[in-house]
Amino acid sequence: MLEKTTAVILAAGQGTRMKSALPKVMHAIAGRPLIHYPVRAALEAGCGEVVVVVGHGREHVEAYLAKAFGASGDGRVKTAVQKEQRGTGDAAKAGMDAVSAGAERVLIFYGDVPLLSADDVGAVAKKLDQEPTAAVALATCVVADPTGYGRIMRGANGDVVEIREHKDLKTDAERAIAEMNPGIYAASRAFVDEALRSLTPNNAQGEYYLTDIVSFAVAQGKRVVAVPSREAVIDGVNDRSQLAAADRAMVERIVHAWRVSGVTVRDGARIEDSVKVERDAVIESGVVLRGETRIGEGAVVDVGCVLTDVDVGPGVLLRPYTVGQSSVVRAKAQIGPFSHLRPDSDIGEEAHVGNFVETKKTKLERGAKANHLAYLGDGVVGEGANVGAGTIFCNYDGFQKHTTRIGKNAFIGSDSQLVAPVTIGDGAYVGTGTTVTKDVPADALALSRVRQENKEGYAAKLRARFKAAKEAAAAKK
Repeated sequence: MLEKTTAVILAAGQGTRMKSALPKVMHAIAGRPLIHYPVRAALEAGCGEVVVVVGHGREHVEAYLAKAFGASGDGRVKTAVQKEQRGTGDAAKAGMDAVSAGAERVLIFYGDVPLLSADDVGAVAKKLDQEPTAAVALATCVVADPTGYGRIMRGANGDVVEIREHKDLKTDAERAIAEMNPGIYAASRAFVDEALRSLTPNNAQGEYYLTDIVSFAVAQGKRVVAVPSREAVIDGVNDRSQLAAADRAMVERIVHAWRVSGVTVRDGARIEDSVKVERDAVIESGVVLRGETRIGEGAVVDVGCVLTDVDVGPGVLLRPYTVGQSSVVRAKAQIGPFSHLRPDSDIGEEAHVGNFVETKKTKLERGAKANHLAYLGDGVVGEGANVGAGTIFCNYDGFQKHTTRIGKNAFIGSDSQLVAPVTIGDGAYVGTGTTVTKDVPADALALSRVRQENKEGYAAKLRARFKAAKEAAAAKK
């Protein structure tokens, strides 16, 4: 266990290649900022404390960490500030200043490598338990093209003796070394403090290199042990292209995990990291599931649906191209196609919301239906009620929103306008084309149509008039 291990995560860089005002580690993949994943990996590995070293745009990073990891109030995740960008060694020094007095071991890695896992970082820390004479454990990885990465330099006996940054390599033989440094280190707190004090900027960049703690250990006659790691742990993000690649990899990982858990996910669906899906759900191609969305058991989310923070109950059918945000769809309801559930929509069990129907801050009780071309804003639709095509809840007077209430088993005829605040009683009937401006009692019929008048033979006269007007207009040109 790693209760007395503190993870120091280096996340102070500006990320100039991102070409953004946003700090690099706040750019998102699979719905979460980059920094989320290394912090989570450290916590899942069992680290008793996580110190995130911040710098550029620190207020954004600190606010996110407080929101995502600070809710418990246990203080396990905190920040330290690197005031000047003077290299990874300097960033590590800043992080060490915030490590709690009770920490015995330190695990150091980077905040822009989202694909590493708890097993990746945990294996490096635990290597010290397996090799009690070692001063430092570090991850290594063999890659086909190590260009740009620091190389693992080994002595004649095969032991690690140095990490040499790519720009400091001197010979073709050194550049040909395929074993590189992913940047995950573990050592005792005492050793890290001593090693960081020894750092000097004697390199091509004039920076304090964290990698120099390896050569410091060797110079002190201490052992450095390597932990072979996965190639994914080197997939850092430095520009938008790498951001896209990391996003694809993370989404593929998420989709794979849901598939093996008993969910059908078609190719081309996107499920973000915070989404929950229960077994036997079906997620079709082109679906995007974001935020705190939850898909219940056996629900079907058909082609092209986009859901953000939507709670979908068991057995629900979401037909193609439904869009939903911050809403609830209860068991066995049917939505779509082309429906729009705006925030605070609550669609009851077995209710129907059909094509080109928009809801906002509206509750449909069990079995209520609005199947065609309607706007239902700020309303309550009772159990079993039917809302006809073209119906509008006129909820806004230019200054305030008002509520429309429709009773149980009421029937709203097509092309009706319900001017809120208004209540339609249980079992009431609103005739087609009615504008309702006052409450309708239970079991009453509301009508407000203009009397129809038919003028026999008048259509021919209209056509002649319209034709003459058109010809006169053409003659003037």
